Amino acid sequence: MLKGIVAALVALTVTGLAAAAPQGDAYKLRATLAAGAEVPKPTGAPAAARGLFTGKSVELANDKARLSWKLTFSHLSGKAIAAHIHIGKRGKSGAILVALCGPCRSAQTGRAVITHAQEAKIERGLTYVNVHTPKNAAGEIRGQVKATETKERSDTSPQPPPPPPSPAPEPPPYP
Repeated sequence: MLKGIVAALVALTVTGLAAAAPQGDAYKLRATLAAGAEVPKPTGAPAAARGLFTGKSVELANDKARLSWKLTFSHLSGKAIAAHIHIGKRGKSGAILVALCGPCRSAQTGRAVITHAQEAKIERGLTYVNVHTPKNAAGEIRGQVKATETKERSDTSPQPPPPPPSPAPEPPPYP
């Protein structure tokens, strides 16, 4: 029985340390998607086809980053069969970095764990999001991801206690 209690205490301690592991910088992500930005140029994409990708990445202590996102779109030529974050500068197509969904629905959300190297590409503006349809399997709408660092760090580690209050001045002695 003592072994079971010790094992439970060890597990709780390890879990607590993992939960308290410091996290690094956090970034807000945004991409406005349009057919005119897609490469190669889509065929028969409605002029009104649009989308918006928003998200957040938080650097973790283990050379990883947690990515959470939301993707909305409208007026596509057909159903959205997939959406990805790709590596690529504006006007250039590139390899898939993160698969977002497939098939996709507007207002879909998701999460992924990526490496710091992948996150660095996103931070530097070297990635884009696009949405694929049956008519435009290479992509129908696209937008470059812009990352802005948030002011507060996402640090869940315990904070030191505040300093003790200053002692109250002693009253003057009685005459």
